[in-house]
Amino acid sequence: MTFLHLPLVFIALYAFNDNSAGYSFPITGLTLRWVSLAIERDDIRSAIGLSLSVAAMATLIAMVLGTLTAAALNRDRFFGKNAFTTLLILPIALPGIVTGIALLSAFRLMEVTPGYWTIVVGHATFCVVIVHNNVVARLRRLPNRLWEASMDLGADTLTTLRHVIVPQLGTALLAGGILAFALSVDELIVTTFTSGSDKTLPIWLLSQLSRPRDAAITNVVALLVMLLTAPLIIVAWRLTRDGDANPNQR
Repeated sequence: MTFLHLPLVFIALYAFNDNSAGYSFPITGLTLRWVSLAIERDDIRSAIGLSLSVAAMATLIAMVLGTLTAAALNRDRFFGKNAFTTLLILPIALPGIVTGIALLSAFRLMEVTPGYWTIVVGHATFCVVIVHNNVVARLRRLPNRLWEASMDLGADTLTTLRHVIVPQLGTALLAGGILAFALSVDELIVTTFTSGSDKTLPIWLLSQLSRPRDAAITNVVALLVMLLTAPLIIVAWRLTRDGDANPNQR
């Protein structure tokens, strides 16, 4: 854990390093000028806005499709179920470069110009798997007597879905949605093939590696990403831990 998290501490320190060299150590002083410079740059604001927008849209699509596929594959048996399940998880099982090339080839066959929506579709392909896995795991733990009792008491399918099943899936959907959002914001390989001229935050950070003079500003942007995502992940962990499905709950 120290090996994984110690570099994050140094990123935070270097984001406020007074030395323009960026990675000089020991740090001679602290300053906020790199933060102000990062805020003033239009390319940074554009990259962050595009990444957040793409992640939000891809997560929304993934939560709808992932929940529907989980409901369809949980209990029903039909011809080709195993093959469909395998195809569903392929985008996250295959290397990113394979998924990226496949998507780019498909877009070219359909004569679709890479841009915002191609990035969304590319991210949604693996975000669906994340949501699906969380929801189907929760559905498998739900006892049949929950919705059978609801039906016996006179509730129709939609009422049972709204008041019995969806509340039990709440934390699973939340965890899957947050994880899908985080993976979408962090995705680089698939985005490289589907973005065209658009530049998301990972692509912007990759381009900064060839600009050592902007190392301090790059660290500021990386620190901002951590500050945005870490609280959400902690909240999701708390809710998932305390809100796991319990058949004895009323």
